[in-house]
Amino acid sequence: MPEKVDAVVVGSGFGGSVAALRLAEAGQSVVLMERGKPYPPGSFARSPSEMGRNFWDPDRGLYGLFDAWTFRGTEGLVSSGLGGGSLIYANVLLRKDEKWFVNESPIPGGGYENWPFSRADLDPYYKLAEDMLSPVPYPYKDTLKTLAMEKTAANLGLSISRPPIAVTFATGPHDDPRTNRPLPLPEYGSIHGPDTVRTTCTLSGECDIGCNSGAKNTLDHNYLSAAAAKGADVRTFHDVRGIRPLNGGGYEVRYVIHHPDNQGGLLDEHVIHCRRLLLGAGTFGSNFLLLRNRSSLPALSDALGTRFSGNGDLLTFVMGAKTPGENGMPPAVRTLTGSRGPVITTAIRVPDSNDDDGDGRGYYVQDAGYPAFINWLMETAQLRTTVKRTAKVAARLLTDRLFDAGRSNVSADLSAALGDGRLSSSSVPLLGMGRDIPDGVLTLRDGRLAVSWTMSTSKEYFGRVRSTMASIAKDLNGDFVDNPLWWAKRVITVHPIGGAPSGRHPGEAVCDSYGEVFGYPGLYVVDGAAMPGPVGANPSLTIAAFAERACARIVDAPAHRGIVPSDAAAGGSGTNGAQAAVEPEAAGAVVDVDALAPRALAPDATKGKGAREEQPASAPAGGADASQTRSRGLTPPAASAPASTSVRFTEQMHGWFSPGVTDPEKGRSLGRDRDRKIMFELTIIAEDIDAFVADPNHPAKAEGYVLADYFGGRMPVEKGWFNLFVEDGSTDGRPARRMLYRLWLRDPGGTPFTFTGYKQIHNEAGFDLWPDTTILYATILRGHVPPGAGTQDAPESAAAPESVPEQGTAGAGILHIRPLDFAKQLTTFRAEGPAPAAGLAAFMKLFGGELWQVYGHGIRRVPFPFRGEAGTSNRPGR
Repeated sequence: MPEKVDAVVVGSGFGGSVAALRLAEAGQSVVLMERGKPYPPGSFARSPSEMGRNFWDPDRGLYGLFDAWTFRGTEGLVSSGLGGGSLIYANVLLRKDEKWFVNESPIPGGGYENWPFSRADLDPYYKLAEDMLSPVPYPYKDTLKTLAMEKTAANLGLSISRPPIAVTFATGPHDDPRTNRPLPLPEYGSIHGPDTVRTTCTLSGECDIGCNSGAKNTLDHNYLSAAAAKGADVRTFHDVRGIRPLNGGGYEVRYVIHHPDNQGGLLDEHVIHCRRLLLGAGTFGSNFLLLRNRSSLPALSDALGTRFSGNGDLLTFVMGAKTPGENGMPPAVRTLTGSRGPVITTAIRVPDSNDDDGDGRGYYVQDAGYPAFINWLMETAQLRTTVKRTAKVAARLLTDRLFDAGRSNVSADLSAALGDGRLSSSSVPLLGMGRDIPDGVLTLRDGRLAVSWTMSTSKEYFGRVRSTMASIAKDLNGDFVDNPLWWAKRVITVHPIGGAPSGRHPGEAVCDSYGEVFGYPGLYVVDGAAMPGPVGANPSLTIAAFAERACARIVDAPAHRGIVPSDAAAGGSGTNGAQAAVEPEAAGAVVDVDALAPRALAPDATKGKGAREEQPASAPAGGADASQTRSRGLTPPAASAPASTSVRFTEQMHGWFSPGVTDPEKGRSLGRDRDRKIMFELTIIAEDIDAFVADPNHPAKAEGYVLADYFGGRMPVEKGWFNLFVEDGSTDGRPARRMLYRLWLRDPGGTPFTFTGYKQIHNEAGFDLWPDTTILYATILRGHVPPGAGTQDAPESAAAPESVPEQGTAGAGILHIRPLDFAKQLTTFRAEGPAPAAGLAAFMKLFGGELWQVYGHGIRRVPFPFRGEAGTSNRPGR
């Protein structure tokens, strides 16, 4: 029996951490799964060798902090570790501006940005989050970059403040700020253990690469520690891959456990059941999970993937700031010391047109600090200046050596070689964020996450942000420098938003105003993915407040009860009230393996078809109804005796598919319009060529995979049947054959499917040998349906696909062999055994002979240009 709990929380960021604490406080059994590792103070990477491995890519044995993504039009940088985005964010906890909760705000290309909740709805929950995270304004009065930003804002007439930041500067609420002072642990302790040592802020500018002093109030130091103290089971290196609803209510969650000490291999799949499932894996992670498991959650709104935004993020630089010259003197270096202090200390707010005094979409501009080692990189990156300085000093020392200058102290020379550091000391990055246009779309492409987003619709917004930043640089008498991505019309975001937007109904949103997914009671999205548009301000606090509000509703819901032993005994999930509808399986579906049998999964699912090949759960020998299907000649032959000769070839087909239809022609048309592609690569194996030829149904087995983004990407074939030519009836009395395909598949959520397909071999009007042998009419059924179980690919049935019952049908489409793929296919024929040449000859003779039976007598009568008076076709759509 699988493990059963009240709630599974996926991810440990600002949504997941809140959910874990509040549900655990309510007495629910909670398991939180975080794919990354814990980072106690002092464990963040600092050396070059550590930094080189400080990225997340389990396929390459990397289990580090940073998870970098690249998409069309944008780059993304998020984190992987216990505490989620709080580990690398810049600490700012601003509430979303009251009038920026817009409604009916038009979006280019159609639709509106609608916020189904208001500032008043969130205010009590903002307070709860602030009480846990303890933000305070930056208290020091002598930080040069802070003072410069405040003076510049005053000069430009801009509104500036010191925003609340989640950093501890003092040992007590009424104490003066002091650096590097030890901090007491809270009453709930630390999830990192009782020996955890935290100190006040050291002003090192290292907030975005992990705070080794522990002064940063990251989620592991508050929400997660408190959740663990309340009984939540917080698990690291746990990577959720599949989700699906259960009969009787609740959800099944499939996950793997990473083992950094045993890198590179496939990972065993594990299963847990829960009454409620809360997704807090971040915008990229939660959307990837929902998109990947869409076939297990077919009632998901079509809004899934929409309203994506980078929260208007823009990074620029002020370089070489100067103070005005006086009394005819040239300007002097303006010291900003960007590496001193936390990353962000000030925030300039530019109002929105929804405000009383705004014009356009509102935004913030904030100073951005950085770690001290960046200063060295900046100075050494000035290659010409560095080489010139070094060469000058080297020449001076060489001259002294050759001519015995009598100098023994060279301190000044070494100082000159290092330089005065004027560039690094007079430069500071600027961060912009605000209300860009949320018109990006997240999809799967060959099983990997893809984003369609362009800067063009937000061009006016970014122009205004850049203008303000340029004005700041000008007032500081420095150079305004764009980041290099700008010139490629790309931006980088650390605040991805949307994709599973909340809203009023499933026509515009994936979940309601509390994050509960429409059509799936008990399934929640509690992170940035649920935002229906850009927050504008730094979004972390708004995400936390949204999660607080969602959890308050869950806890206050009537008929609440936890998982009890009787639930496990009954095999149920213990859910009361509304239940998610579970799609029925097709007639004749069987349970071929234990539904909980583990698969071997790739270390990194985000790479789609480029990930390592996964292994399906093994089916027991024979399978259900083995004797019945064997009598029809459709079950793959038993293991061949060593003396037999086998023949194999590999076939690749591509096409379009659409869910919810039974007609392949309609499925292709709709799928092409909506870009729903499907393909497979199968190796067909006749293990005993003599038996294959002799059997009138010519049965073989099929191995390989099906790739379809609607089903989560690449699905290995668990069991596959193929029949080369099966006699078929025709309305005109001419000979007809079918090639039959049947593949048992399972999506990431563990839902079983059967791919059935046929090629119709029938001589009709014109020269149709090529389309007949290269076009496959496909239907995908729910459940594992064995051959001959009342479906159209049984040899004795020539039923048209319209006879396929709608119940249990996941969709349909048409695939075809492309000419280049056909050419490659011809090179894949192989024979093994005592008589390989004879085996290949027997296969080719059978293939050619069957085609001659169907087409041979009509070749001489084909009229030019391949059009004639032929009988009525029984193909779908012809």
